[in-house]
Amino acid sequence: MRSSKDRGFSLLEMLAAIAISLTMAGITAMAFMPVLTGRDITTGYNDTLTTLRRARDQASGDMRTYVVTFTAPGTITVQQSISASGTCQIPPTGNVLVTTVLPSDVQFAIQAGVPTSNSTAPMTPDQFGTAAFAVDFDQGYTPGSNTICFNPDGTATDALGNINNGVVYVSIPGNLYSSRAITLWGSTGRIRGWRLYNVSGVNTWQQQ
Repeated sequence: MRSSKDRGFSLLEMLAAIAISLTMAGITAMAFMPVLTGRDITTGYNDTLTTLRRARDQASGDMRTYVVTFTAPGTITVQQSISASGTCQIPPTGNVLVTTVLPSDVQFAIQAGVPTSNSTAPMTPDQFGTAAFAVDFDQGYTPGSNTICFNPDGTATDALGNINNGVVYVSIPGNLYSSRAITLWGSTGRIRGWRLYNVSGVNTWQQQ
């Protein structure tokens, strides 16, 4: 005859153990959620910055024009322009250099609460646009354009040869302080990164 010491766990005890395990797993997952969110937006921001810089550098190195196209919600394509005249060709028909896809929860998106003025503080990144478009290149000509042509001389232009300045916003929808931005100065090809902070109660872009 088996004693009470030899018997296994009762069904009630097993259910209690499972419930405790699931609760602990849930608490752990919740604790790590901000870490995972931060990792994804950092990845999306870095991938966007790196792709733009690669397109610019490739154009200079190859002495060719490359076209960068942003496609919602989070894809960037860098493709060679093969226009016979050597100018920017949109849409491009040359070889694709790289296609970058952002993490699934990261998009080209503007969150409510970001600065919208380009003349009064707090201002938009590099004072480009009014945060009306998530992808907002070709400032001064066709705002809201989603294409950039990087040329061998280091400049960035539109299809008509106009200097192409602009900004792209990257964020996790619903998460204001995940907001990042990248600006482009077309005359020099300079690319700068930005992050949104709450500074003394005011949402402010700061260069990274």
